[in-house]
Amino acid sequence: MQQTIEVARTAINKKRWPQARYALSRARALLNALPANLVTQEREQLSQLRKKYAARDTPAARNGKKPQPKPTARAGGKKSAAKTTAKKSAAKAAQVPKPAPVRDLGDRFIDRTKLGYVPVDRKRDSGKDRSA
Repeated sequence: MQQTIEVARTAINKKRWPQARYALSRARALLNALPANLVTQEREQLSQLRKKYAARDTPAARNGKKPQPKPTARAGGKKSAAKTTAKKSAAKAAQVPKPAPVRDLGDRFIDRTKLGYVPVDRKRDSGKDRSA
C-alpha cells in the first residue's frame, strides 16, 4: 500500500499525469480491499494526493511557483531605484539569438544521368543531327 502511494506521489511531483492517475486508481482499489480500521493513515495520504492531482490545472500549479507576497518597505527608509523601460528594452535587444549552424555537407556531386535526367540541350536536339 505504501509503495503504491509513493509511486503516485512521485508521479504527481514529476507531473506525469497519466501515470499519477493510474497509481491513484490502484491505491484506491487497494484501500477498498483492505479493512478500514487498518488503513486510516493511508486514506489521509491518498486524499491529500488526490487534492494535489485535482489542482494540476490551476494557474499556480502550471507555473510551479507559489505566489510570493509583495515586498514591504525597508526599515532603513532606502528605496530601490526603479528600472526604466528603456533599460529593459535595450537589454532585450542586446540578446539577439544566434543563427542556426549550417551543416557542411562537403563537395558532393549528383550524377544526374543515373537519375534519368538528361541535359537540356540534348533533349532539344534529340531528333536532329548536330552537324547539319
